Formats: sequence, C-alpha cells, structure tokens
Amino acid sequence: MSSSSSSSSSSRAVVAIEQNNKCVNSAAAELCPLSNCQFAGVVISAIADEQKLEFSNIYKSSCTLSCSYDSQGVLLRIMLDNDLGRVLKEYMISADTDAAQLGKRCYAISLDAENLVLRFSSDQDQLLFRKVVENVKHLRPKSVFSQRTEESSASQYFQFYGYLSQQQNMMQDYVRTSTYQRAILGNSVDFQDKIVLDVGAGSGILSFFAVQAGAAKVYAIEASNMAQYAQQLVESNNVQHKISVIPGKIEEIELPEKVDVIISEPMGYMLYNERMLETYLHARKWLKPHGKMYPTHGDLHIAPFSDESLYSEQYNKANFWYQSAFHGVDLTTLHKEGMKEYFRQPIVDTFDIRICMAKSVRHVCDFLNDKEDDLHVIDIPLEFHILQTGICHGLAFWFDVEFSGSSQHVWLSTSPTAPLTHWYQVRCLLPMPIFIKQGQTLTGRVLLEANRRQSYDVTIDLHIEGTLISSSNTLDLKNPYFRYTGAPVQAPPGTNTQSPSEQYWTQMDTQGNRNSTSMLNGTLSVNGMGDAGMDITHGLMHPH
Repeated sequence: MSSSSSSSSSSRAVVAIEQNNKCVNSAAAELCPLSNCQFAGVVISAIADEQKLEFSNIYKSSCTLSCSYDSQGVLLRIMLDNDLGRVLKEYMISADTDAAQLGKRCYAISLDAENLVLRFSSDQDQLLFRKVVENVKHLRPKSVFSQRTEESSASQYFQFYGYLSQQQNMMQDYVRTSTYQRAILGNSVDFQDKIVLDVGAGSGILSFFAVQAGAAKVYAIEASNMAQYAQQLVESNNVQHKISVIPGKIEEIELPEKVDVIISEPMGYMLYNERMLETYLHARKWLKPHGKMYPTHGDLHIAPFSDESLYSEQYNKANFWYQSAFHGVDLTTLHKEGMKEYFRQPIVDTFDIRICMAKSVRHVCDFLNDKEDDLHVIDIPLEFHILQTGICHGLAFWFDVEFSGSSQHVWLSTSPTAPLTHWYQVRCLLPMPIFIKQGQTLTGRVLLEANRRQSYDVTIDLHIEGTLISSSNTLDLKNPYFRYTGAPVQAPPGTNTQSPSEQYWTQMDTQGNRNSTSMLNGTLSVNGMGDAGMDITHGLMHPH
C-alpha cells in the first residue's frame, strides 16, 4: 500500500478518536471506535538474536493491522498491504496481553506465545494502537459482568449471538418482533425526540423501531461481533445520525448522557435463563428519573402438570444404562446416574394447557424497581388448588412481559394458550411423581439459584397439604432438552366428552346432505371451488 493509503488509515483512526471525544468522554467508551480501526504500513518483526538484539522481518512486505471489537477484548487481524483480502494471522488482545512501547514508532507485544515487534508508519498510529491495548487492559477488571460470569461461558454466549443465523431465528419470531414494534410505535409519545438506550441490541432491530417512533438518538450497545453487522445496517439505512452502535457490555461502557427510555429483549427460557435480566436492570444507572423501560415487568407463571408420555420418554432414555450385556459390557452401575442426568434436564417444548392441574402461580419481576441482587436467589412460594385428579409429573413454566407505555399497554406472552414463540414453554419433571386428588392443596417452592454459567440451578419442592406425600428435584437450566418437533400439539388423553368416531361420521353425513341438496338444485360443490353446473346436455350434443 502506498504512503497515501497509510496516511488515510491514520486519518481514519484520528477521526475515530475525535468522534469518540465528542460523544463519550471516558476511557471505557474510548474503546468502542478505537477497537474498530486499521493501521497500514506496519512492519512486523521477531527477535532473531537475543544476545545482539537483532530483529528479522516476519513478512516480506509491510502489513495492515485490523482491530475489531470482540467480547473478550480486541481481535487483531494481520494482512499484507497489497493483499487485504487474505488474513495471515488472527490474535486476541485481552486483559492478560503483555505489551510495551519501544520508542515513538515501535511497539512490542506478546500474542499466543509469539513475541512481536510492530513498527508503525507514524508516531500517531503507534499512539492509537497503544491506546487500543491499554483500554482493553484497563476496562476488563472493572466489569460486574466478568465477576459473575465464567470466561468460557461468556465466550460461548457471545459467539452464539454473533451469528447472523441466530439473529435471524429471533427476528423471524413474528410474535416477538411484531409485538415489540407495536409496543414502541403505539407509544410514540414515549420516544418522540427522546434519548434511547438499546441494551444487547443484536442486529439493532429495536433501535430501528425507536427511530421509527421518532427517537432523537439511540445508543445501541452490543457485546458480540454482531455489532459490526448492526453498524452496516445503520449505515445502509442512512440512520447513522440517529443510531450510534457501541460495541461492548453495558457493565463496561460509558455513555455521554442519561437516557429517557431503555429498550431490550433480555428474556431467556423460563424468563431468567442467560441472566441478561441483570444486565437490563444494571442499565438503569443511565436512566433519567421517571424514565421508561420497554418491557416494564415480567410475570413468570408456574403450574403443576400431568403428562405420562413425557415422563415415560425421559424414564426410558435412562433405561439404556440398565443393560447388563451391552456388547458384552454391564452398564447397570451407571443407571442411577443416568436417571439423575435425564431428570435434571428442563424440557423445552409446547403443550396443551389442559395438562395443567391447577391455576398458575404468578411471580412478578419489576424491571423498574427490582435490584440486580434480587435475581441472584429467587425463592417462589407455591400454593395450588387442584382442579382435576391425576398424577402430577412436575411443574410447567412460561412468562408474559408487559410494555407499560403512556398511550397503551402491550403484552408479549409465551403462554401455551398464545401463539408459539421461540421461547416455547419449559417443564421440570419430578423423578417421583405425585398422585393428587381434585380439591387437595399442593404447596411448596421453586428456588432459582444463579450460577456463573449465565443460568440457574432450579430446585422444585412439592408437598400435598395434610399428608406426608412430597417430592423434589434439582435441575440445570443451562442444559435443557429441546423436545419441540414442530408437530401439532395433541390434546391430553381423556379429554373427549363425545365419541370422536360418531363426531366424524356425523360431520360426513352433514356434508353428504349438503351435497345431495346441491345436486337436486343442479349444482355441486367441487373440491372447494364453488358450485359447478350439472347440465351435461352440451357435452352430449356437441362431442369433440
């Protein structure tokens, strides 16, 4: 690349700094524009002789360094100046990266056990690259998110949401996306000329809805690599003056101002899975007094259910380990552990609500007032008045969230009675089911204990009041069984109050009587195409 190209690269980085200083005056936010820039004309060397302190160039020509945000720090890509389409190496700059300045243009850095010396084309480029590294090292230790999350879990989580296919899966959830748009546009008074914060923006779709509702400015915060795609959408839709995409976690970045509204889609399976609700509540530090939250609160519904088919399915899976001669090997010693493992899995699918044996208990999470610490241990007391006699195989969970706007209130529901969403419903089985009668009272608790894998350990404990009968189980919400197949939900056995066979033939007889009447009138309904004439004279008198 020519020196003019190198100068252009430096100018871009300078512009990034200037824009950043205008918008956010903090070291944390400084990372955002800096971590998405390029440096051309860089000569990369390694130590050839430590005794003489001699260096040798690793590549035959100068290189371009591309820095882009990553949830673990900054991703550094190396390309030749004359072949930018081919990435030679990729390194991760993290809080643990060792680096040091060498003079005004050189910089020593240790990446993946390789000790490199980078000689930049200008003093300014070296200064800007040094700030990239220093910002990563400066920010990471302060993160509340990092303190509560295992690094391996966070890496997997942000990698998952960095895929376009996963964003597409959520965006194509018509109920989810359309409800959010309706809630925002239907309450445009809350967004008109307002400052909005989009937490975990993903593709930025909610930010676009806020702009459609008249928002003056939207800060779209996204910690995965999806931030770069969100930026592309912002630019291609010509709303860069309205939407500012900031790569990073809300726990780690800074904003230049307080906001009027916070929007987010922080719900996981069973409402709380992935622990993003804590991030959503954390974002309130940027909310003005009397500001709005979209959504405003969430209701977790819990109900006892009876489903012999589901229970038998899980039970029989574990029976694989009950074989005493599997290819000549006795597996039975692992049967007990296999049973525990299968029953520790929450079941993600959908069902007919008639399997529920009592009215659901509702637990409310107030996004405007609850604290992050409130979500670390969630203890929900249960009391169900049983409506039908049967075997209780466990508890079913679903959630609703409300958008309490100034103009209208809008609900997004994952109830089994509502249109299906990508959250489905969740069921937690009891290894030892309970037989219970109509009119009896089932009491107990659900205890959700947050873990560092961005999920919860779920303990269910049930007891039939006035008896010694009880059952309990502890499940791992991080490891659910995705059972949904797309097949229509079947009605629970025993719900027919009339003979299905007689109902069918009665329907056919009724249809036959209608057809006979039509034939007498000279018309016949053919395959739903309407009435066809019965006059065949023309066909007989005028053969082809």
